[in-house]
Formats: sequence, C-alpha cells, structure tokens
Amino acid sequence: MTYSTILFEVAEGVATLTFNRPDKLNSFTTEMHAEVRDALAKVQTDPSVRCLLLTAAGRGFCAGQDLSDRAVAPGSAMPDLGESLEKNYNPLVRTLRRLEFPVVCAVNGVAAGAGANIALACDIVLAARSASFIQPFCKLGLVPDSGGTWFLPRLVGSGRAMALAMLGDKVSAEQAEAWGMIYKVVDDAALQDEARKLARHLATQPTKGLALVKRAMQQSSTNTLDEQLDLERDYQREAGRTQDYREGVAAFTEKRVPKFEGK
Repeated sequence: MTYSTILFEVAEGVATLTFNRPDKLNSFTTEMHAEVRDALAKVQTDPSVRCLLLTAAGRGFCAGQDLSDRAVAPGSAMPDLGESLEKNYNPLVRTLRRLEFPVVCAVNGVAAGAGANIALACDIVLAARSASFIQPFCKLGLVPDSGGTWFLPRLVGSGRAMALAMLGDKVSAEQAEAWGMIYKVVDDAALQDEARKLARHLATQPTKGLALVKRAMQQSSTNTLDEQLDLERDYQREAGRTQDYREGVAAFTEKRVPKFEGK
C-alpha cells in the first residue's frame, strides 16, 4: 500500500509511524485512518519489530478529527459520530494498548482532541517543550473520546480531568510532565533524536518481559491488591521461562552486556 497521509519505516527493530498531513496539523481523515490501520497491521506481523515510535511531521502532532472530512450539507442528516469511533478511533487505541512491545510517542506540537488521547494511549510519551495538550470537545458540545475519559482521570486525577474536559484548557508540555500526564519534556530541537534513541534502546531489551509489564500495569487499575499479586505471580512465572531471562542471568553472571532477542 502506498501511503499519502503517513510515513512508515522499520529499522533497527523500531517501526516509526509518522502522521504526515502537516498543512492540516495531521488531523484524521478516513484515508489517514485506513493508512494507519494498514501500517499497524504490518507492525503486528513483522517479527523484527520490537518497538513502535509514533510521531508527526510539521508543527503539530495531531489536531484530532478533520472536520472538513465530515462536512454536512444543508438539510442532510447529521453524521453518526459513534460509528466513526467504532470503526476508526477505538480500534486504533485498542491496538496501541495491546501491542506486545513498547509504544513510544513523540509529541512535536499541539495534540488536540483525539490527537491528545491517542498520544496518552501510548506507553511512554515525550513532548517537545512547545507542545500542548487540549480537550476541545466541550467547545463543540461533544464528549472526550479515543479513551480520554479513561486516561485522564488515571493520569491527572478526577478533579483535573473533569476541569480539562469541561473547560477545554490548554495544558503545556511542562505542566503535563508536572501532572504526570506524560513522561518527559524535551527541547524542541532534541525531540526526534531523543525519541529515536529511546525507541532503539527499548528494541534491544527483553521484549517479552516488557509486554508483560505493559499488561500488568494496564490490569492494575481494575484489580484488587490480591488479584494483582496473583497476576504478578503468573506473569513472573511466564517471564522466567523466556530466553531473555536466561540470557539476562547469564550476562549478569558473566559480567557482560546481555544480548536480548525478544524471545
């Protein structure tokens, strides 16, 4: 498939998916959803991929939905926005959360609406110092989607989440870092290099173990302590049977750098 709205490449164990509609602040269209879906399908079937880096071209990360792609002619029935979520945004968020390796997001500018929440769906989020996060749904009479009502309360607390959803305030990258919404702020000029360096590092690590870490963290929000302790036991048992664990122990004993293969 030839892409016109994204860039996609795989190198050194890292799949890099770049939103590439910079003139529209990388807002989503039906075509862009289809291309992202195709790229992520390739990621899931390529055994060489051990980390996904999600970023964007231009001065913005993603402005959410391109409203011109949903233009309604006078007298026409209003579009079914729930259908758009069901077909496009929800599967995208679910895929990012379920990938069996780390997902790094480099937010290079404004991340608004679904764009903000797609970033928050990733495992580790870096943001340029000039970046910002906005939940503008309230200004259109809509509800935060793409997981926004799930991620925000867990990341910043219910009070801040409610205010952000009802007021649509812009959150700077530095404020997002201070609130625990993202991992780290990086100077604009250093963002892409820092994100690639991080992604390449993760691609050399024990991928199976990292996948179990990801699963355990996600399940902790709905488990009791006893349930989570049992889950940790089960996942640790699984991790202890991997080749990577054997290699890690051998490297420690032999005082050398481990060579993990993600197996």
